[in-house]
Amino acid sequence: MAKDKEIVKEKGITYFDFEKPIQELEDQLEKAVETHDKGKVDMQDNIESLTKKITKAKKELYGNLNGWQKVQISRHAERPYTLDYIENICKDFIELHGDRNVKDDKAIVGGFARIGTQPVMILGHQKGRNTKQRQMRNFGMANPEGYRKALRMMKLAEKFNVPVVTLIDTPGASPGLEAEERGQGEAIAKNLMEMAVLKVPIVCIIIGEGASGGALGIGVGDKVIMMEHTWYSVISPESCSSILWRSWDYKEVAAEALKLTAENMLENGLIDGIIKEPLGGAHQDPQAAFKLVKSEITKQLKHLLELDSETLIAQRIDKFSNMGVYEEPAVASQP
Repeated sequence: MAKDKEIVKEKGITYFDFEKPIQELEDQLEKAVETHDKGKVDMQDNIESLTKKITKAKKELYGNLNGWQKVQISRHAERPYTLDYIENICKDFIELHGDRNVKDDKAIVGGFARIGTQPVMILGHQKGRNTKQRQMRNFGMANPEGYRKALRMMKLAEKFNVPVVTLIDTPGASPGLEAEERGQGEAIAKNLMEMAVLKVPIVCIIIGEGASGGALGIGVGDKVIMMEHTWYSVISPESCSSILWRSWDYKEVAAEALKLTAENMLENGLIDGIIKEPLGGAHQDPQAAFKLVKSEITKQLKHLLELDSETLIAQRIDKFSNMGVYEEPAVASQP
Protein backbone atom coordinates (compact mmCIF):
# COMPACT_ATOMS: atom_id res chain seq x y z
CA MET A 1 0.00 0.00 0.00
CA ALA A 2 1.54 3.29 -1.04
CA LYS A 3 2.08 5.99 1.53
CA ASP A 4 -0.48 8.74 1.20
CA LYS A 5 0.20 12.44 1.38
CA GLU A 6 -0.81 13.57 4.84
CA ILE A 7 -1.45 17.27 4.40
CA VAL A 8 -1.03 20.00 1.85
CA LYS A 9 -0.41 23.63 2.73
CA GLU A 10 -1.46 26.49 0.58
CA LYS A 11 -1.86 30.21 1.32
CA GLY A 12 -1.35 29.63 5.02
CA ILE A 13 -4.33 27.28 5.34
CA THR A 14 -3.74 23.66 6.29
CA TYR A 15 -5.75 21.04 4.42
CA PHE A 16 -5.69 17.30 4.61
CA ASP A 17 -5.44 15.32 1.41
CA PHE A 18 -9.08 14.21 1.59
CA GLU A 19 -10.12 17.87 1.88
CA LYS A 20 -8.89 18.71 -1.64
CA PRO A 21 -12.44 19.27 -3.02
CA ILE A 22 -13.11 21.79 -0.23
CA GLN A 23 -9.80 23.51 -0.85
CA GLU A 24 -10.54 23.94 -4.56
CA LEU A 25 -13.97 25.46 -3.87
CA GLU A 26 -12.58 27.81 -1.24
CA ASP A 27 -9.85 28.93 -3.64
CA GLN A 28 -12.53 29.75 -6.20
CA LEU A 29 -14.50 31.66 -3.57
CA GLU A 30 -11.44 33.64 -2.56
CA LYS A 31 -10.76 34.67 -6.16
CA ALA A 32 -14.43 35.62 -6.67
CA VAL A 33 -14.37 37.80 -3.55
CA GLU A 34 -11.14 39.49 -4.67
CA THR A 35 -12.63 40.24 -8.10
CA HIS A 36 -15.85 41.57 -6.55
CA ASP A 37 -13.97 43.79 -4.08
CA LYS A 38 -12.03 45.41 -6.90
CA GLY A 39 -15.38 46.61 -8.24
CA LYS A 40 -14.77 45.65 -11.86
CA VAL A 41 -17.28 42.77 -12.02
CA ASP A 42 -20.34 42.00 -9.90
CA MET A 43 -19.60 38.53 -8.51
CA GLN A 44 -22.29 38.47 -5.81
CA ASP A 45 -24.34 35.67 -7.39
CA ASN A 46 -21.21 33.60 -7.94
CA ILE A 47 -20.09 34.18 -4.35
CA GLU A 48 -23.44 33.06 -2.96
CA SER A 49 -23.46 29.98 -5.21
CA LEU A 50 -19.93 28.97 -4.16
CA THR A 51 -20.73 29.53 -0.49
CA LYS A 52 -23.71 27.16 -0.74
CA LYS A 53 -21.58 24.59 -2.61
CA ILE A 54 -18.88 24.75 0.07
CA THR A 55 -21.40 24.27 2.89
CA LYS A 56 -23.02 21.32 1.10
CA ALA A 57 -19.65 19.74 0.28
CA LYS A 58 -18.49 20.09 3.88
CA LYS A 59 -21.64 18.49 5.26
CA GLU A 60 -21.25 15.54 2.89
CA LEU A 61 -17.52 15.14 3.52
CA TYR A 62 -17.42 15.57 7.30
CA GLY A 63 -20.60 13.58 7.79
CA ASN A 64 -19.00 10.48 6.24
CA LEU A 65 -15.43 10.44 7.53
CA ASN A 66 -13.72 7.10 8.06
CA GLY A 67 -11.66 6.23 11.12
CA TRP A 68 -8.30 7.33 9.73
CA GLN A 69 -9.69 10.67 8.54
CA LYS A 70 -11.03 11.36 12.04
CA VAL A 71 -7.62 10.52 13.48
CA GLN A 72 -6.09 13.09 11.14
CA ILE A 73 -8.57 15.80 12.15
CA SER A 74 -7.96 15.07 15.84
CA ARG A 75 -4.26 15.83 15.22
CA HIS A 76 -4.79 19.03 13.24
CA ALA A 77 -2.05 21.51 14.17
CA GLU A 78 -4.57 24.33 14.61
CA ARG A 79 -6.97 22.34 16.78
CA PRO A 80 -7.54 23.86 20.27
CA TYR A 81 -5.51 22.32 23.09
CA THR A 82 -6.19 22.09 26.82
CA LEU A 83 -4.84 25.55 27.70
CA ASP A 84 -6.97 27.06 24.92
CA TYR A 85 -10.09 25.55 26.48
CA ILE A 86 -9.08 26.62 29.97
CA GLU A 87 -8.46 30.19 28.82
CA ASN A 88 -11.79 30.42 27.04
CA ILE A 89 -14.21 28.50 29.27
CA CYS A 90 -12.74 29.23 32.70
CA LYS A 91 -12.05 32.24 34.84
CA ASP A 92 -9.84 32.71 37.92
CA PHE A 93 -7.57 29.86 36.77
CA ILE A 94 -4.70 29.14 39.18
CA GLU A 95 -2.22 26.67 37.70
CA LEU A 96 -0.67 24.11 40.02
CA HIS A 97 2.77 22.62 39.42
CA GLY A 98 4.76 19.54 40.32
CA ASP A 99 4.10 16.11 41.81
CA ARG A 100 6.04 16.90 45.05
CA ASN A 101 8.36 14.03 44.23
CA VAL A 102 10.34 14.36 40.98
CA LYS A 103 9.46 17.45 38.91
CA ASP A 104 6.76 19.45 37.15
CA ASP A 105 5.70 17.51 34.04
CA LYS A 106 4.78 20.09 31.38
CA ALA A 107 2.72 17.51 29.44
CA ILE A 108 0.01 17.78 32.12
CA VAL A 109 -1.44 21.16 33.06
CA GLY A 110 -4.18 22.04 35.49
CA GLY A 111 -5.38 23.88 38.54
CA PHE A 112 -8.35 25.43 40.28
CA ALA A 113 -10.72 27.57 38.22
CA ARG A 114 -14.36 28.52 37.81
CA ILE A 115 -16.69 27.54 35.01
CA GLY A 116 -19.45 30.08 35.34
CA THR A 117 -19.92 30.25 39.10
CA GLN A 118 -18.92 26.63 39.71
CA PRO A 119 -15.42 26.02 41.18
CA VAL A 120 -13.65 23.12 39.47
CA MET A 121 -10.30 21.41 39.29
CA ILE A 122 -9.56 21.32 35.56
CA LEU A 123 -6.57 19.46 34.12
CA GLY A 124 -5.44 17.80 30.92
CA HIS A 125 -2.75 16.97 28.42
CA GLN A 126 -1.03 19.87 26.68
CA LYS A 127 0.73 19.61 23.33
CA GLY A 128 2.85 22.33 21.72
CA ARG A 129 2.31 24.64 18.76
CA ASN A 130 5.92 24.83 17.62
CA THR A 131 9.07 22.74 17.89
CA LYS A 132 10.24 24.35 21.13
CA GLN A 133 6.85 23.97 22.82
CA ARG A 134 6.47 20.40 21.62
CA GLN A 135 9.82 19.46 23.13
CA MET A 136 8.93 21.17 26.41
CA ARG A 137 5.50 19.48 26.50
CA ASN A 138 6.91 16.15 25.24
CA PHE A 139 4.18 16.19 22.54
CA GLY A 140 1.53 15.76 25.23
CA MET A 141 2.99 12.45 26.41
CA ALA A 142 3.10 12.49 30.20
CA ASN A 143 5.77 10.88 32.36
CA PRO A 144 4.93 9.17 35.66
CA GLU A 145 5.33 12.47 37.51
CA GLY A 146 2.69 13.93 35.20
CA TYR A 147 0.12 11.36 36.31
CA ARG A 148 1.19 11.80 39.94
CA LYS A 149 0.80 15.55 39.49
CA ALA A 150 -2.71 14.95 38.10
CA LEU A 151 -3.55 12.71 41.05
CA ARG A 152 -2.27 15.33 43.50
CA MET A 153 -4.64 17.86 41.92
CA MET A 154 -7.57 15.45 42.05
CA LYS A 155 -6.97 14.67 45.72
CA LEU A 156 -6.86 18.41 46.43
CA ALA A 157 -10.20 18.74 44.66
CA GLU A 158 -11.58 15.96 46.84
CA LYS A 159 -10.27 17.70 49.97
CA PHE A 160 -12.10 20.91 49.10
CA ASN A 161 -15.18 19.14 47.66
CA VAL A 162 -14.65 20.52 44.15
CA PRO A 163 -15.57 18.53 40.99
CA VAL A 164 -12.86 17.44 38.56
CA VAL A 165 -12.83 18.08 34.81
CA THR A 166 -10.19 16.37 32.66
CA LEU A 167 -9.37 17.20 29.04
CA ILE A 168 -7.75 14.28 27.21
CA ASP A 169 -5.48 14.79 24.20
CA THR A 170 -2.43 12.54 24.02
CA PRO A 171 -0.77 10.10 21.60
CA GLY A 172 0.03 7.99 24.66
CA ALA A 173 2.06 7.99 27.84
CA SER A 174 5.77 8.75 27.49
CA PRO A 175 7.39 5.52 26.21
CA GLY A 176 10.98 6.24 27.31
CA LEU A 177 13.16 4.00 29.46
CA GLU A 178 13.38 6.62 32.20
CA ALA A 179 9.59 6.79 32.42
CA GLU A 180 9.43 3.03 32.91
CA GLU A 181 12.21 3.16 35.52
CA ARG A 182 10.26 5.77 37.50
CA GLY A 183 7.12 3.62 37.46
CA GLN A 184 4.98 4.62 34.50
CA GLY A 185 2.70 1.60 34.80
CA GLU A 186 2.28 1.99 38.54
CA ALA A 187 1.48 5.71 38.24
CA ILE A 188 -1.26 5.12 35.68
CA ALA A 189 -2.65 2.12 37.58
CA LYS A 190 -2.82 4.12 40.80
CA ASN A 191 -4.71 6.90 39.01
CA LEU A 192 -7.27 4.36 37.78
CA MET A 193 -7.71 3.03 41.30
CA GLU A 194 -7.94 6.45 42.95
CA MET A 195 -10.23 7.98 40.33
CA ALA A 196 -12.62 5.05 40.67
CA VAL A 197 -13.26 5.97 44.31
CA LEU A 198 -12.79 9.76 44.25
CA LYS A 199 -15.59 11.32 46.30
CA VAL A 200 -16.29 14.24 43.94
CA PRO A 201 -17.80 14.26 40.43
CA ILE A 202 -15.44 13.63 37.50
CA VAL A 203 -16.20 14.68 33.93
CA CYS A 204 -13.72 13.57 31.23
CA ILE A 205 -13.74 15.18 27.78
CA ILE A 206 -11.67 13.76 24.91
CA ILE A 207 -10.74 16.88 22.91
CA GLY A 208 -8.24 15.27 20.52
CA GLU A 209 -6.31 12.01 20.68
CA GLY A 210 -7.18 9.44 23.30
CA ALA A 211 -4.45 6.84 23.09
CA SER A 212 -3.88 3.91 25.39
CA GLY A 213 -3.08 4.19 29.10
CA GLY A 214 -1.85 7.71 28.49
CA ALA A 215 -5.47 8.75 28.03
CA LEU A 216 -6.96 6.38 30.57
CA GLY A 217 -4.63 7.73 33.28
CA ILE A 218 -6.95 10.74 33.59
CA GLY A 219 -9.95 9.13 31.90
CA VAL A 220 -11.93 7.38 34.65
CA GLY A 221 -14.98 9.53 35.23
CA ASP A 222 -18.67 9.60 36.02
CA LYS A 223 -19.17 10.92 32.50
CA VAL A 224 -16.75 10.34 29.62
CA ILE A 225 -17.59 12.46 26.57
CA MET A 226 -15.87 12.55 23.18
CA MET A 227 -15.82 15.42 20.75
CA GLU A 228 -17.10 14.44 17.32
CA HIS A 229 -13.79 14.22 15.46
CA THR A 230 -11.64 12.53 18.09
CA TRP A 231 -10.53 8.96 18.72
CA TYR A 232 -10.12 6.69 21.73
CA SER A 233 -8.28 3.39 21.58
CA VAL A 234 -5.85 1.06 23.29
CA ILE A 235 -3.30 1.74 20.53
CA SER A 236 -2.75 4.19 17.69
CA PRO A 237 -3.44 3.05 14.10
CA GLU A 238 0.25 3.44 13.19
CA SER A 239 1.45 1.31 16.10
CA CYS A 240 -1.23 -1.29 15.41
CA SER A 241 -0.17 -1.41 11.77
CA SER A 242 3.51 -1.75 12.66
CA ILE A 243 2.78 -4.67 15.00
CA LEU A 244 0.44 -6.59 12.71
CA TRP A 245 1.97 -5.78 9.31
CA ARG A 246 5.49 -4.64 10.27
CA SER A 247 4.74 -1.39 8.44
CA TRP A 248 2.83 1.89 8.93
CA ASP A 249 1.33 1.54 5.45
CA TYR A 250 -1.76 -0.22 6.79
CA LYS A 251 -2.71 2.44 9.34
CA GLU A 252 -5.99 3.16 7.54
CA VAL A 253 -7.00 -0.50 7.73
CA ALA A 254 -5.98 -0.58 11.39
CA ALA A 255 -8.02 2.54 12.15
CA GLU A 256 -11.16 0.88 10.80
CA ALA A 257 -10.48 -2.38 12.63
CA LEU A 258 -9.89 -0.64 15.96
CA LYS A 259 -13.38 0.98 15.94
CA LEU A 260 -11.91 4.07 17.57
CA THR A 261 -14.31 6.84 16.53
CA ALA A 262 -16.76 8.56 18.88
CA GLU A 263 -19.66 6.80 17.17
CA ASN A 264 -18.00 3.40 17.67
CA MET A 265 -17.25 4.14 21.31
CA LEU A 266 -20.82 5.24 22.02
CA GLU A 267 -22.27 2.24 20.24
CA ASN A 268 -20.09 -0.08 22.34
CA GLY A 269 -21.09 1.64 25.58
CA LEU A 270 -17.59 2.90 26.37
CA ILE A 271 -18.46 6.59 26.50
CA ASP A 272 -21.51 8.54 27.61
CA GLY A 273 -21.97 11.05 24.81
CA ILE A 274 -20.61 12.98 21.84
CA ILE A 275 -20.09 16.74 21.54
CA LYS A 276 -20.93 17.95 18.05
CA GLU A 277 -18.09 19.99 16.54
CA PRO A 278 -18.27 23.04 14.26
CA LEU A 279 -18.48 22.03 10.60
CA GLY A 280 -15.06 20.76 9.56
CA GLY A 281 -13.71 20.32 13.08
CA ALA A 282 -12.98 22.35 16.20
CA HIS A 283 -10.09 24.15 14.46
CA GLN A 284 -12.50 25.68 11.94
CA ASP A 285 -14.33 27.65 14.64
CA PRO A 286 -12.56 27.41 18.02
CA GLN A 287 -14.92 29.85 19.74
CA ALA A 288 -17.92 27.70 18.84
CA ALA A 289 -16.04 24.62 20.08
CA PHE A 290 -15.31 26.33 23.41
CA LYS A 291 -18.99 27.16 23.90
CA LEU A 292 -20.07 23.60 23.09
CA VAL A 293 -17.58 22.06 25.52
CA LYS A 294 -18.44 24.55 28.28
CA SER A 295 -22.14 23.84 27.82
CA GLU A 296 -21.58 20.07 28.04
CA ILE A 297 -19.45 20.35 31.19
CA THR A 298 -21.99 22.63 32.86
CA LYS A 299 -24.84 20.26 31.98
CA GLN A 300 -23.05 17.18 33.31
CA LEU A 301 -21.87 18.84 36.52
CA LYS A 302 -25.36 20.15 37.28
CA HIS A 303 -26.65 16.57 37.37
CA LEU A 304 -23.65 15.00 39.11
CA LEU A 305 -23.47 17.58 41.89
CA GLU A 306 -26.93 16.49 43.02
CA LEU A 307 -25.59 13.02 43.92
CA ASP A 308 -23.87 12.12 47.20
CA SER A 309 -20.35 10.67 47.16
CA GLU A 310 -21.45 7.10 47.91
CA THR A 311 -23.83 7.10 44.95
CA LEU A 312 -21.21 8.63 42.67
CA ILE A 313 -18.61 6.02 43.55
CA ALA A 314 -21.04 3.10 43.29
CA GLN A 315 -22.30 4.22 39.87
CA ARG A 316 -18.77 4.90 38.62
CA ILE A 317 -17.51 1.46 39.63
CA ASP A 318 -20.58 -0.26 38.17
CA LYS A 319 -20.20 1.65 34.93
CA PHE A 320 -16.62 0.54 34.28
CA SER A 321 -17.18 -2.96 35.68
CA ASN A 322 -19.95 -3.56 33.14
CA MET A 323 -17.85 -2.62 30.12
CA GLY A 324 -16.80 -5.29 27.68
CA VAL A 325 -18.03 -8.80 26.95
CA TYR A 326 -16.72 -11.95 28.54
CA GLU A 327 -17.75 -15.54 29.16
CA GLU A 328 -17.15 -17.68 32.19
CA PRO A 329 -16.32 -21.31 31.43
CA ALA A 330 -18.78 -23.83 32.71
CA VAL A 331 -17.57 -25.65 35.82
CA ALA A 332 -17.81 -29.42 35.52
CA SER A 333 -20.00 -30.93 38.21
CA GLN A 334 -18.25 -33.11 40.77
CA PRO A 335 -19.25 -36.81 40.81
